[in-house]
Amino acid sequence: MSTSVIESLRSNLAGALVAEGDAGYDEARVVYNAMIDRRPAAIVRCQGTEDVAAVVRAAAESGTGLAIRGGGHSVPGFGTADGALVADLGALTSVDVDPGSSTAEVGGGATWGMFNDAAAAYGLATTGGIISTTGVGGLTLAGGIGYLARGHGLSCDNLLSAEVVLADGRVVTASAEEEPDLFWALRGGGGNFGVVTKFVFQLHPVAEIYGGPTFFELSDAPAILEYFDAYVRTAPREFGGFPAFQIAPPLPFVPEDRAGEPFMAVIFCYNGPASEGEKIVQGFRDVAKPVAEAVGPLPYPALNGAFDALVPPGLQHYWKAAFFDELTPESIAAHMQHGPLVPTVNSTVHFYPINGACHDVASDATAFGHRDANFAVVIAGMWPDPTENTANTAWVKDYHAAIEPLSQGGGYVNFLSQDDQPQASSNYGANYDRLRTVKRAYDPANVFHINQNIAP
Repeated sequence: MSTSVIESLRSNLAGALVAEGDAGYDEARVVYNAMIDRRPAAIVRCQGTEDVAAVVRAAAESGTGLAIRGGGHSVPGFGTADGALVADLGALTSVDVDPGSSTAEVGGGATWGMFNDAAAAYGLATTGGIISTTGVGGLTLAGGIGYLARGHGLSCDNLLSAEVVLADGRVVTASAEEEPDLFWALRGGGGNFGVVTKFVFQLHPVAEIYGGPTFFELSDAPAILEYFDAYVRTAPREFGGFPAFQIAPPLPFVPEDRAGEPFMAVIFCYNGPASEGEKIVQGFRDVAKPVAEAVGPLPYPALNGAFDALVPPGLQHYWKAAFFDELTPESIAAHMQHGPLVPTVNSTVHFYPINGACHDVASDATAFGHRDANFAVVIAGMWPDPTENTANTAWVKDYHAAIEPLSQGGGYVNFLSQDDQPQASSNYGANYDRLRTVKRAYDPANVFHINQNIAP
């Protein structure tokens, strides 16, 4: 990108532009996944929608790559690229809650922790992931799986409208009434269609939940997974817990001599009376005796942020994902072959239930293309030491190779890595062809291509 274009853009911004050679450039180009080391042409710390539009226009007119950095996670590193312009939305973090209508208007750079804290002041929430440092935008645009999904649908199912900067720099509002094709595509199609600078969400009554982690012996994992598969099909929708292969951190409730060992964990979340939540936990205890547990009443934001310390910025990340109709004996056997080998306390394997309210939405009502799946599994490889990249990446790849033939095919877009791009059609599922049609209408030149891309 030419210096003249960069300087012209710099002079027309409210926010700061940091280009290569500027003070602070190396700090500005750092992203969440330390495995990603890129040198963009410039990073623009956007102060509002007008700045975002200016960056998009500059990238489109100059033919420069455009990367969008929302809340900042992006395991594949899509918030940066060599030689690209980066639109950093990190300053767009407003969360305005209207308790009268049970809605919230949220900036495109906000995190779920910010969202949850603001909504919880009114006893409200919406589906928002598992880690509170996750960005609202990235999670929502690819679907939005979280603790509240069985009760209230995916994050994208709760999206009422969005302010979007299009590929030509125009700003539009997308909703069921305005730009309906764009609104459809935003709900599951990722960042392929524009930059969302504001979201408006439907909120729901969520105050104190009953939940927390429980650790079971690995030898009990097959029985726990079999029970979970059967239980979740008819479980009350207020239940949003999930099993996980997890090394026990050194926490007060974990026996000191067992910290650092791998377990079958179950993370409980029940959005209802504690007495009913305790019955659900007891059902799992009846299957196997826990080694350790810390389950009880707590505010929803506390659970949503409970595991943030395990995933700080600066780890190495490599993830894979798969959708399942059921956890068959064959798939459980494959999980048992690889799950217990989870390499670090940061790494994990989660089995998210996505039935209940997620299945109430017709498969073609939004762009999220796997409405018939009951489970979304993520193999989240995360570790601090880059010298372990080869071994730990191999664990993720080998694990995925074992379970993928037993799955629906494809994977949840928010859980994929850069090398999953060739399977885009199966990742986006049944709605891929329509997504390509909308892409041709709104971004025919593929300005928004640094993502799990839907080529026009």
